[in-house]
Amino acid sequence: MLRQADTTLAIRATRPGLHEFTQDVDEWVRSTGIARGLLTIFCRHTSASLVIQENAAPAARRDLERYFAHIAPEGTHYEHDEEGPDDMPAHLRSAMTATQLSVPIAGGQMMLGTWQGIFLFEHRQNTPEREIALHLIGE
Repeated sequence: MLRQADTTLAIRATRPGLHEFTQDVDEWVRSTGIARGLLTIFCRHTSASLVIQENAAPAARRDLERYFAHIAPEGTHYEHDEEGPDDMPAHLRSAMTATQLSVPIAGGQMMLGTWQGIFLFEHRQNTPEREIALHLIGE
């Protein structure tokens, strides 16, 4: 019989950039008792995003952060700037990544690869608290 579980995680990054929260998700998945299914992870914001990325080499994260800062730089040349010079670049960076991830669950665990982790990609300088919704359906 299919079951469902859901929760919301509150995450506040200490700085802009990639912040891993794989362990928090893993602990919640285990607590549900659902052994096989599909996990949806959803960021409830338009100026932050989610990525599954390399979690062993910090240089990979730094390179990603520099790349996104380069292709969507902060500045005053954007029309949408109500919340400051990082407002529109945050929306652009979020649009180029994802606000939702799907991860299969087997044996009560996420089926991530050896070097994969789940990251909040914070795009704002003021790093507000973010809500990440988790929904798991399975058996």
